[in-house]
Amino acid sequence: MIYSSENEILNNEGLEENNGELFIKDKDFFLKTNVKKLVDTIIFAESSHLKKLCHYVTYNAAIQLGVFPSSIQSLYTAVGKGLVNGFTIPAINIRTLTYDLARAVFKAAKKNNSSAFIFEIAKSEMGYTFQHPAEYSSAIMLAAMKEGYTGPIFIQGDHFNIDQKKYLLNKDAEIDTLKKIIKDAIKSSFYNIDIDSSALVDISKTSLDEQQKDNYKVCAFLTKFIRDIQPEGIEVSIGGEIGEVGLKNTSPDELKTFMEGYLKALNGINGISKISVQTGTSHGGVVLPDGSIAKVNIDFDTLSELSRIARNDYALAGAVQHGASTLPNEAFHRFPENKCIEIHLATQFQNMVYNYLPLSLKEKIYAWLHRNCEKERNPDWTEDQFIYKTRKKALGFFKKDIFSISTELKEKISLALEDEFCFLFEQLNIKNTKELIQNYINPVVIHKNKDFFLKQEK
Repeated sequence: MIYSSENEILNNEGLEENNGELFIKDKDFFLKTNVKKLVDTIIFAESSHLKKLCHYVTYNAAIQLGVFPSSIQSLYTAVGKGLVNGFTIPAINIRTLTYDLARAVFKAAKKNNSSAFIFEIAKSEMGYTFQHPAEYSSAIMLAAMKEGYTGPIFIQGDHFNIDQKKYLLNKDAEIDTLKKIIKDAIKSSFYNIDIDSSALVDISKTSLDEQQKDNYKVCAFLTKFIRDIQPEGIEVSIGGEIGEVGLKNTSPDELKTFMEGYLKALNGINGISKISVQTGTSHGGVVLPDGSIAKVNIDFDTLSELSRIARNDYALAGAVQHGASTLPNEAFHRFPENKCIEIHLATQFQNMVYNYLPLSLKEKIYAWLHRNCEKERNPDWTEDQFIYKTRKKALGFFKKDIFSISTELKEKISLALEDEFCFLFEQLNIKNTKELIQNYINPVVIHKNKDFFLKQEK
């Protein structure tokens, strides 16, 4: 059931708007009734005006109930100084059923007394899942409130990347496109941004500096842009990237070359807090002809060395590992052992959702893939490989269908994912980190009135 008017959203048994201020007047009613209607309206309403009002209510209710979108910068600074260590932060990409899967994360967090985790969504994922930054952050906040989770929450823009072909055709236009996305994300409470200009690395050049120059210059330019627009009192945590995931492994010399050029280009401005590297993985894993995932051998020695250099030489929190959710279970405990600061996880959660979807819905999705994604098929792919590699592209077109599955089925998915998150929290050594986050993260409340949200772009 969705809201049908502004007054219905702002004045009801759970909420009241008075003199331009929003108040929760019945917490129990708000959590039991309003949260569900806010989620449904954000997903199903045709009116952008009603959706924006829901974002307004969500944000201000979250602040009142002790849920604070925050930057993880202070913790990463402490890691870079050697004050704390021994854990790897999971950055969890949610492509579908965002509200329900976020609830599973918060349930796992409460079971494990954990607060050291990130929710993220990549620029490309925003496109094919039809999730605007404001929708994504609202789903996370609503899930936190529903589960009674309090404290800082970390929402991140993942792979805010430069398209190499578009950049070569028109550099200014491509940079402006990314600036707009960054600005929109920060307005939507994304206080953690990963800049990915690694596609600009040109290995045809003879020197490492020439290879990395466009990468570190663009990363520095966008870092300065973020520092100019970040809200007062918040230092956005920024990540850089030096090797495209799925290509050759990153070398220590490449890391040093990037950092030296990047820091010189920054000219004293506070820069990145972490650096994404390549150590043998690929996004989504390597799918075999029968649809299973090939075993990946991560170069943990390289990962450890790159993290050591990042911390000791540049006071960064460490190296970041992408494309890791489909790794075997026995691999995850090795990331904190090798001082990897952050690990990005996505495809396995999507796979688990697909495993539970009704066959009739999957058949509709797969038929859509054949009509719309055949151009992406490699000539040697089997049917299983084609479906596996392309099915993420259907999540936006079938968002409402997936969200409309039965409550019973959603609960089964949520329970399975909760178990998965509990396992990851233990393996990555982030159990009992609530006090750690309280010690290092001081939430800053940014006042956002109704006009702030109504002016937001679609």
